[in-house]
Amino acid sequence: MKSPIPDYLAQVLEHVRPNDGGAPADYIETLAKADTSKLAVALAMVDGHVYSAGDDTIEFSIQSISKAFVYAIAIEDAGLDAVLAKIGVEPSGDAFNKLSLERGTNRPMNPMINAGAIAAHSLVVSPDATAEQRTARILDVLSRLAGRQLHVDEEVYQAELRDADRNMGLGYMLKAARIIQCDPREAVTGYIRQCAINVNVRDLATMAATLCNAGIHPVTGEAIIPQASVRQVLSVMTTCGMYDAAGAWVSRIGIPAKSGVAGAIIGALPGQVGIATFSPKLDSRGNSVRGVAICERLSSDMGMHMMDVSQISASTVRTSVATILAGEDKNHVNCNRKVVIFSMRGVVRFAGSERLTRAIVRELSAPNPDADDAEFGRSHDACAVVLSLREVFSLSPVAKRVIHEDIYRLTAAGRLVVAIDPSAVLSVDQEKAGSKFRIVENEVEARNEIGGIGCQAITQSSDW
Repeated sequence: MKSPIPDYLAQVLEHVRPNDGGAPADYIETLAKADTSKLAVALAMVDGHVYSAGDDTIEFSIQSISKAFVYAIAIEDAGLDAVLAKIGVEPSGDAFNKLSLERGTNRPMNPMINAGAIAAHSLVVSPDATAEQRTARILDVLSRLAGRQLHVDEEVYQAELRDADRNMGLGYMLKAARIIQCDPREAVTGYIRQCAINVNVRDLATMAATLCNAGIHPVTGEAIIPQASVRQVLSVMTTCGMYDAAGAWVSRIGIPAKSGVAGAIIGALPGQVGIATFSPKLDSRGNSVRGVAICERLSSDMGMHMMDVSQISASTVRTSVATILAGEDKNHVNCNRKVVIFSMRGVVRFAGSERLTRAIVRELSAPNPDADDAEFGRSHDACAVVLSLREVFSLSPVAKRVIHEDIYRLTAAGRLVVAIDPSAVLSVDQEKAGSKFRIVENEVEARNEIGGIGCQAITQSSDW
């Protein structure tokens, strides 16, 4: 069975594609010439699985999204107290390229505006490090976060450098205010170079998922960012990551996020999912028009708003396999055949339904000798699929939609699907599910539906 999640992401892209508002960043020559038809989205789960749709391999410069990760590096290299002595954490209410300094301390208001990002860059490695050392450190960490070697786009770097007067001015003012110690030209050129690193949406989603996973890379398992630094970064992303649109973003979408003027946005929902979008046309605040619309749709559909407490607790998915033994009908067609059981419990949200979907794909797809997982497709010949919702407290709307689609695809493929749903949390369209779908109250009824009255099952699970 094919997962419905990529199809859903493709539908989201088609939903926002007609939105033709905004314009690419015109103050950077290379970005002004960007192909504005490009559109992509990616989701990375905290266990490393990535879903994507659209132009998901197209590379673009990371731009201001780098600020969140360089802030984390600065905290690790200089210590949080030293960073806070130089950079504040308050929303500025101003555009990203304004000089917003705190009265009395002269600190930039936060690390997500240019002045704060230049100051953060100057703290990487050490205050007396060379520009090359800082760039190498940043490129190394961002590459480890992406899971592949990243590179600086020299064309973008040179284009930004030609129009760097404002940022140079910020650098000199920070030097005069004794916020940075190094040569301001080195701090600014290094900052511009970090912004010119090329990525795609799959890279960014994985980087965001590392933040969601307490700084541990979801694929390699490497602890890249200390957990305390992750908390600090996500906090500042929440209040300042979308510049002077941060308040509207938090109230409508409710996901810690950071945007970049190349047209990308990342979102990081702790413990659940990393999100990345790309579309070059920007609104007046420097955020991607279609990217914001995608994130709003995902947040609404998937119940991702961090202040949404309509669903609480956690969910788990457990897979087991049973063999049906004959009951009253000794010649039943399903005797001595395999049944695969997917059991869920707790409150199931998108992450839980995604795990279920992936488990179904893993068990029931055709075996692939080239797959890394030796057990991929081990239950492809199962005569029936059981979805046990006996211990499920509730399903969020998006979880229900995903599980419904799983059922429809399984029955359309000719598989018998039996749902154990005594609390009626599933609410499936029986007509769409077809005659291959059954809803029962308990395991005995499920076995009877599959193997006839009185049949038994042998399994490692005590539930069956």
